[in-house]
Amino acid sequence: KTFEKMAPMIEESFGLRIATAEERAATARLLADTSSRPDDFYRPGHMFPLEAKQGGVLKRAGHTEASVDLVRLAGLPPAGVICEIMNEDGAMARLPQLLVFAAEYGLKIISIEDLIAYRSKRERLIEKIATVELPTVHGSFVAHAYKNVLDENAERVHIALVKGEVNGRMGVLVRVHSECLTGDVFGSLRCDCGPQLSAAMEMVEKEGCGVVLYMRQEGRGIGIAEKLKAYQLQEKGLDTVEANAALGFAPDLRDYGIGAQILLDLGVQNIRLLTNNPRKVVGLQGYGLEIAERIPLVIPPNKFNERYLGTKEQKLGHMLHICDLLR
Repeated sequence: KTFEKMAPMIEESFGLRIATAEERAATARLLADTSSRPDDFYRPGHMFPLEAKQGGVLKRAGHTEASVDLVRLAGLPPAGVICEIMNEDGAMARLPQLLVFAAEYGLKIISIEDLIAYRSKRERLIEKIATVELPTVHGSFVAHAYKNVLDENAERVHIALVKGEVNGRMGVLVRVHSECLTGDVFGSLRCDCGPQLSAAMEMVEKEGCGVVLYMRQEGRGIGIAEKLKAYQLQEKGLDTVEANAALGFAPDLRDYGIGAQILLDLGVQNIRLLTNNPRKVVGLQGYGLEIAERIPLVIPPNKFNERYLGTKEQKLGHMLHICDLLR
């Protein structure tokens, strides 16, 4: 961090004036040495010091964070070297060329996504901050509040509404519901979120045992402001997927790792999942949950959300059968 503040490029000052690979390696070793001082380096030089964010790839999905995470996982001091591999023609190597390169030299190859998944499965990223009895119009629940320990927004708290004794029980009825301010609070007819939340709570109440997990992932992960911008684009003719793309977002940015950790913390592992989204099934299974059954949660469309639900079915794979519902 000190070196980065002093200059954009540095190299070792012990007579290393030519940027050969050997000399850059010597500079890298000195950079990683905690006893090194700023006056040990020439500035400018041929190496760029970078500072990884605290939390690693779970905080920022970057190569800098990935390199530091890997050495930490290996039990080594948190310093690494990253570089781009070039093809013979001078162009940057892409994945197909990197796979060939790795095979030729016996190197391992992983993605940042692999590292995120590995850490998410093995590290505890949640903290329970409150538990309270919560009577509602749909029944009485126990509300457990959780935060993501890596989330800088202290107000972004996820809520698990629990009915009955779920710890260790098989086939627990579970709804993992992503926050929708417009639908859940204001009763928006643009989506089916509000009715889905109410229906899920009523089903869990009737069952006498289950969990409604309310995840703060507004607008499939893009946030309320961007969701409203997406609505503006939909009013101009784009569908929900096209609107996300126009704003620079993937169709669905939700992550189920934190939700899975909350369920496991509650002692819930084998579940009957209330969802129309097959990706949610795969996402939760990837974090160690067992999906004993998928239970549809289909809300009849209205004239305001018919196109939206059709897009979710056609482009996002949701199992809604809109045509049958409109007959």
